[in-house]
Amino acid sequence: MTSETERTRAAEDAAPDEPASLLRQPRAVWAVAFACVIAFMGIGLVDPILKPIADQLGASASQVSLLFTSYMAIMGVAMLITGVVSTRIGAKRTLLLGLVLIIAFAALAGTSDTVGGIVGFRAGWGLGNALFVATALSTIVVSARGSTAQAVILYEAALGLGIAVGPLVGGALGELTWRAPFFGVAALMVVALVATSVLLPTTRPAGRRTSLADPFKALRYPGLLTVAVTALLYNFGFFTLLAFTPFPLNLGAKEVGLIFFGWGVLLAVTSVWVAPVLKRRFGTVATIVGALVLFALDLVMMAVLTESKPALAVGVILAGAFLGVNNTVITEAVMVAAPVDRPVASAAYSFVRFSGGAVAPFLAGKLGEEISVHLPFWVGAAAVSVAAGVMLLGRRFLGLGGRTP
Repeated sequence: MTSETERTRAAEDAAPDEPASLLRQPRAVWAVAFACVIAFMGIGLVDPILKPIADQLGASASQVSLLFTSYMAIMGVAMLITGVVSTRIGAKRTLLLGLVLIIAFAALAGTSDTVGGIVGFRAGWGLGNALFVATALSTIVVSARGSTAQAVILYEAALGLGIAVGPLVGGALGELTWRAPFFGVAALMVVALVATSVLLPTTRPAGRRTSLADPFKALRYPGLLTVAVTALLYNFGFFTLLAFTPFPLNLGAKEVGLIFFGWGVLLAVTSVWVAPVLKRRFGTVATIVGALVLFALDLVMMAVLTESKPALAVGVILAGAFLGVNNTVITEAVMVAAPVDRPVASAAYSFVRFSGGAVAPFLAGKLGEEISVHLPFWVGAAAVSVAAGVMLLGRRFLGLGGRTP
């Protein structure tokens, strides 16, 4: 029998959106959202310092790209245990554990003198991020006032703001030393840890404990599998852009930070204000496919004009618009893609999609070093194009093929 909480949430999901209610949230929601901003800074923070790290530690582009690969690979695998942990110790303790791990490994990365050491500490950072991010999404969805769609928009706004600020902070601190951004994140995460500890009420473990097998069982639902595979391929293009572009740009940390800051700002703006409008106008599937096609074309432009720094800068910033729209709409689709608990759906989806984020940076670096500087963008464009095809082929499993209510 459906619980009263689930009936209430279902009624909220079915009700028309009330934009004004988006900002009227409990303090606990804002505390988690703030911590999300800092957590997502870690994704773009290392972009401006990739080349300085490579230059100062004598590493190649593919070796330095492992900072992304280890982070995303461990984060993806660790997503499978987030539900197991949170249903046993409660959401708040899981969030705090994740934050403590991020603080510790970010600081350790700043003390390392080898690329291998930084790569290893980034893996530990990814473990902490997995525990925090997966639990944060479900916590915001459950705790926020308004519909699930509005809660997802709030989460994506935090994601976008964090991704936007990350390169800016990384670029500014990276001008001092490549170590400074790592210590900066650790310090900011201490603030997030205190805010979450004080403002988020203690949460009891869930009534039903999830198992390691639950995310894999969830992927048996064709709707969730369709969205997850789409995200895997799309993330391949996303992290090719993120991890490889700083090398052909060949600019200073501050300049790269400013370019990716523009990308992140556009991502945040479109995820909050543009994505809901497009979804209401064209429907979920059409909006996702349209954003993916435009992103693929953007990568094609970057593949053709790789030797033009202005073209690469424009391509990076424009990508923020397509990624912002896609991130919000596809995350909403995950929440209703399978009849399973939302934390389980989130864990299954994140496990699959971060696989693309783990493989792409290293492969892009190798292709760029050994074959052609243009090839990583061509491969990224092909992966994103296939993602659009997967979404179209699997739309019948989503129940979202037409216009949304």
